[in-house]
Amino acid sequence: MPDLQHNPDVLNCLANLSSDEVFTPPEVANAMLDMLPPELWQDSKATFLDPACKSGVFLREIAKRLIEGLKDEIPDLQTRLDHIFQKQLYGIAITNLTSLLSRRSLYGSKCANGKYSFSRFDTAEGLIRLNPTLHHTWKNGRCEFCGASRVEYDRDNALESHAYEFIHTHTPEKIFKMKFDVIIGNPPYQLNIGVEKENYAIPIYQKFVSQAKKLNPHYLVMVIPARWYAGGRGLDNFRKEMLKDDRIRVIHDYPDASDCFPGVQIKAGVCYFLWDRGNHGDCDVYTHINNEIIGPVTRPLLEKGSSTFIRYNQSISILHKVRKYTYASFSDLVSPQTPFGIVTSYKGTPKKNNDSDLKMYISGNDRQFRGSSSYVPIEKIIKGHNMINWHKVYISEAGSGSDSFPHSILGKPFYGEPQTVCNQSYLVIGPFENKKTCLNVMSYIATKFFRFMVLLKKNAQHAMRGVYEFVPIQDFSKPWTDAELYAKYGLDEEEIAFIESMIKPMELEG
Repeated sequence: MPDLQHNPDVLNCLANLSSDEVFTPPEVANAMLDMLPPELWQDSKATFLDPACKSGVFLREIAKRLIEGLKDEIPDLQTRLDHIFQKQLYGIAITNLTSLLSRRSLYGSKCANGKYSFSRFDTAEGLIRLNPTLHHTWKNGRCEFCGASRVEYDRDNALESHAYEFIHTHTPEKIFKMKFDVIIGNPPYQLNIGVEKENYAIPIYQKFVSQAKKLNPHYLVMVIPARWYAGGRGLDNFRKEMLKDDRIRVIHDYPDASDCFPGVQIKAGVCYFLWDRGNHGDCDVYTHINNEIIGPVTRPLLEKGSSTFIRYNQSISILHKVRKYTYASFSDLVSPQTPFGIVTSYKGTPKKNNDSDLKMYISGNDRQFRGSSSYVPIEKIIKGHNMINWHKVYISEAGSGSDSFPHSILGKPFYGEPQTVCNQSYLVIGPFENKKTCLNVMSYIATKFFRFMVLLKKNAQHAMRGVYEFVPIQDFSKPWTDAELYAKYGLDEEEIAFIESMIKPMELEG
């Protein structure tokens, strides 16, 4: 029997191709395979497809299970290997490099027809294919399949085009001209298109999931970024489809991606899931935090009255207690992005040029300005005029981007006096009649309770109006403390301890 046990496992030692193409550690691949019915490993007719092969780890680990599971049905080892490799395992590589690596991992040779291959094929690619002639299909400067920018990806044939075969077709069933029982993989996450701004990227992993569903496998298992929970940037329709799909029966959520992919940082974390074609119902949700697994908690992916996935199992009881109260949402007090119509790049002037100029708060990174404010002619204010003369609270539109806990979730709010505005760096909360009310609002924002309720919707660095949806409005004639809020909503010791473990204290200045 060929030695398929590699120690140390070279696939554990691989660096990433890029931040968008993350190799799957063998232990994660096996955890994903463990979600599948064990009888699959005794099924000689079951077929498996990895549509985004990078290291070949999924196919290799499946092969190990089948080699053991089919030994009674096919006693002769070589016959068993030939059957598994030539009739059950299929892959589509994403680059030439990964095609060679995947074949080496699965067949023991980068050439499937080589003398060292565990099973001898007629062709060098075996059943791990790469279409080197595939290119993007340009329409108005973008690929109609993946959205890639022609400026960035219309490349010489000597360079990788990143035109991934699985998603660059309307008829994926024609690639292998067959159906699959299981589709499993870790697709590329995004494409850097470098158009709107440096390093601007669009997600593409959702296209692999949607394309896989078109093939109608019995089971679909994929590991993908978790940003889809909240949608945004091309993910809104995908989010709606996923959250309403009651065939997603298991999901493992990693708020900190490094708990799944050691040494890898992916904002908002990652998840892997099991989609079971003929099995409808609630989902078994597992939350992974600091190497601890919470769950499973069996629940719908879409909580009643929510538009996003609530990722922390321990938070469900807290949310239910808060929602027992009829309350307006704090999001009603939060302005849209760019509250006065002034973009981030506009910095104003360090001094007043006219008496009518307004003080403008900007991000504090520009050294020519004292602190974090400048001045702007009132004529440049194109919206939000109703807020200028009132008291208000400013808060950064970019919250804390950390995925480790505890962390702050939001930037510190600060008081905004009348006759002030801000650029796109901030949102406005209010307006209010007096400074005292603003200070009371700020005391509420500083509580761990407030920022925990924000966390339930905040799955990215940016903290726009929508992340405040679950936060209840309070009576702002007084300041607020966590002790008062915990008591008001009847939180128990375990719930309080969870909030305290997730959120850093916030000290307001002044």
